[in-house]
Amino acid sequence: MSASYDLDEIQIQILWNRLLSIVEEQAQALIRTAFSTSVREAGDLSAGVFDLKGRMLAQAVTGTPGHVNAMAASVNFFMDKFPPGTMVEGNVYLTNDPWLGTGHLHDFTVVSPVFLKGQVVALFASTSHVVDVGGMGFGPDGRQVYEEGINIPIMALMTEGEINVNLIEIIRVNVREPDQVEGDLYSLAACNETGSRRLLETMGEFALDNLDQIADVIINRSFESMLAQIQELPFGSFEHSMRIDGYDKPIDLVAKMTISETGIDVDFSGTSPVSGRGINVPVTYTQAYASFGVRCVVGSQIPNNSGSLAPVRVTAPEGCILNALHPRAVAARHVVGQMLPDVVMGCMHQVVPDRVPAEGSSSLWNPVLLGGHGIGGESENSKSTPFTINVFHSGGTGARPGKDGLSATAFPSGVRNTPVEINETIAPIIVWEKEYRTDSGGAGAHRGGTGQVMSIGHREGAAWAVSAMFDRCHYPARGRNQGQPGGMGLLSLKSGQKLNNKGRQNVPSGEVVVMDMPGGGGLGDPLSRSPERVAWDVKNGMVSAEAARDAYKVVVSGTGELDAAATKKLRA
Repeated sequence: MSASYDLDEIQIQILWNRLLSIVEEQAQALIRTAFSTSVREAGDLSAGVFDLKGRMLAQAVTGTPGHVNAMAASVNFFMDKFPPGTMVEGNVYLTNDPWLGTGHLHDFTVVSPVFLKGQVVALFASTSHVVDVGGMGFGPDGRQVYEEGINIPIMALMTEGEINVNLIEIIRVNVREPDQVEGDLYSLAACNETGSRRLLETMGEFALDNLDQIADVIINRSFESMLAQIQELPFGSFEHSMRIDGYDKPIDLVAKMTISETGIDVDFSGTSPVSGRGINVPVTYTQAYASFGVRCVVGSQIPNNSGSLAPVRVTAPEGCILNALHPRAVAARHVVGQMLPDVVMGCMHQVVPDRVPAEGSSSLWNPVLLGGHGIGGESENSKSTPFTINVFHSGGTGARPGKDGLSATAFPSGVRNTPVEINETIAPIIVWEKEYRTDSGGAGAHRGGTGQVMSIGHREGAAWAVSAMFDRCHYPARGRNQGQPGGMGLLSLKSGQKLNNKGRQNVPSGEVVVMDMPGGGGLGDPLSRSPERVAWDVKNGMVSAEAARDAYKVVVSGTGELDAAATKKLRA
């Protein structure tokens, strides 16, 4: 260590582990008290503790990289407006400003100071995705952020322990699900309070008046450990690009990664300009997911905090889709932003090819389903149950070095699929089908993860609407090292009509929406995959007998029985 500390090594390790436990309990408190299914069931949240310099000391494992890493920058904006010396015990602050928070209006970030003996000693912050913020609703159709919902600047949610009732009333009259949104704001404050209590207990146990020493140890050691791993890599510049669907035209994501003694710089110059629709990305969200892509390959065992994040520097020119300025529409920024780890890992593949997976479906398939008066374009909707629900589901991940990809699994966001039973309980929808999508995983020595198929209808038979925010419908996830691409996604009606993969669209009475989610790319030559593994894939519905023959040169019956003689002849 570059400095000496009063705490001994055992105390340092215990305190560090205790902070990690505290923020995990903070996150679990948020899940237990949240109202929205996106938080309670999917885990679309973040939680962390910060020192008085605005440095993130620890983050909960539970949560998404976009929330956590963006929140690491967000807390500094709170401190700019409310310096710790001006904070009052019992005050709690919040915002959902996309450029001061985590990238779009649907994420509320709440910051709470921790007081000990009348002095601020730390800050707890948490973020969660709420079901609705008014406006056009969660989706990519907006032209400006003003259309996307209510924007709350950094301000007090609570003052000396009293709720800001005027703020709550303003929010309630602007959203479609007022009880859920209000409840989620209280859950954010409650989870910070849980973290504060546990931190004060720990400080009392170790007779600490402040966190200065342990904070410096955590940040310095994390920085030095991350930098040491970077310095083991070959130095140089490496470029990679990816084309994705976009809203009405394709988008090119272009990255140049430079590895040097001082760290890793990722520059997105050359990336497509901003879109006229709400798929633009504020730069903090870009930095969050790009740095996560690096951390997946380098330093993945080092705890995530301001120290370990510091050696990874991410820039994007103003005006490109990855650095959209106010008042651009940004509601569906995740559709583009969650592609960035794959772009970054395309650069990393040139450096450490044995550590990097193939491309995956990447961005979530999380449509907003809406019904009730004025929704769906049919007059009888005035008598149908009004609802707004955001369901979280995923395609397949790319094949991994030495392993197949994960099926129906969210990467890089890490959120969970929301259970069918929960969605059917809180909204008048019925899920007719939910199963793995055969042949969607790219062929390879290691197969890409498969997507899934879901069919959703309205239980009351009324017209309704779906707000789509999907990608990989025109440009599939690419394989690596001779691996084949994953299957492309498709949004359609059961009757056969194809729907756009982005934007709000009406669903006529009695119709069923079908989501065919994309799969991940394969890794390695498909002919090097053992026939026995291919037969297992066929038997379990991951690969069809036809695809086994065409892509793998393996002959398997429809029930998954391997024909070894025919396979040997076909592969000869």
